[in-house]
Amino acid sequence: MNVDLGFVEKCEAWSLESRFFPSKIGGKPAWLDLKNIPGKTELECNYCFDPCIFLCQVYAPYENEDKAFHRTIYIFVCKNVKCCKENQNGNFKVFRSQLEKNNLFYPSEPPEERKDWRTDLDVNSWTTTCCICGIYAPSHCAKCKIKNYCCRLHQVYDWINGHKKTCGTDISVNTSFLFPEYELVIEKDEDVENDDDDLEKEKAELEKFQCMVLDGQAGTMQNDDVDPDLLKMSSIEEDEVFAEFHVKTNNYPDQVLRYQRGGPVLYISQENQALEIPNCTQCNGERQFEFQIMPQLLNFLNFDDSAESLDWGILVIFTCKESCIPKKGYTVEYIWKQDIVNK
Repeated sequence: MNVDLGFVEKCEAWSLESRFFPSKIGGKPAWLDLKNIPGKTELECNYCFDPCIFLCQVYAPYENEDKAFHRTIYIFVCKNVKCCKENQNGNFKVFRSQLEKNNLFYPSEPPEERKDWRTDLDVNSWTTTCCICGIYAPSHCAKCKIKNYCCRLHQVYDWINGHKKTCGTDISVNTSFLFPEYELVIEKDEDVENDDDDLEKEKAELEKFQCMVLDGQAGTMQNDDVDPDLLKMSSIEEDEVFAEFHVKTNNYPDQVLRYQRGGPVLYISQENQALEIPNCTQCNGERQFEFQIMPQLLNFLNFDDSAESLDWGILVIFTCKESCIPKKGYTVEYIWKQDIVNK
């Protein structure tokens, strides 16, 4: 089965707006349904109850289904590091939105890749969004009545970080509250057919090295002579799973996403795999694997201290197999977080 890989690229900010149906990372979400967007209630972290912020989105239409002519999956995460718990998914939220070709918001013709094309196709033409995070905002600044907020937490944050001085003016304050914004470029994995041969070679090397460890010979080897990934695999009990992960990502180590709807998950560890996937909360139908977010994405999120930041091995996204039509613009999907636990 074909595997599509996602890579991070810089681009013009205007090309990542809703009117161009982007796949993107960071910044504010580019909503598909422009009217019925989620708010704080839907996006509350299970642990601290603050709203999760936008991590990334993937534009993934069903080519043969008119009901999902446009289709986007959104992932949100809580920024509070204390809520990032090992092999737990309560600090993440996933939503799916889809539209028919003829819909309320967009023309049926493809968008024109121009900065000035249909700038009216914007979420703020339909509803109010939080000036800090971009989700539904039921409240506004009582003084200027211009800035909208999803919750008091974001209103206080905005006030402290500049709105106190600019309230009542047209001056906008740029903050670093959100993750840096990038385009998520999707390309086919051209080397997928060679993975099996590479995996057998990797296993053979690993077995050879482990035999040397058992015979007491590995200590005579210089560190520079040993593949660091081999050393890492030899210290992990479930080495075959990690070996497969290493082989299938080795040719494109900067991949941040692997997309293979209906295919197998590329797990990073034998432990804590997602074995029981809950059915769709809307139609009660079966869910299937759609894509996974790789650990390399963490390198682009600009954490000041890597030791005190979000972390994951992989994030696995499961969606309704039938891609049922959301009743209110967006429906919840399922995410599983798998970490590596060194023993």
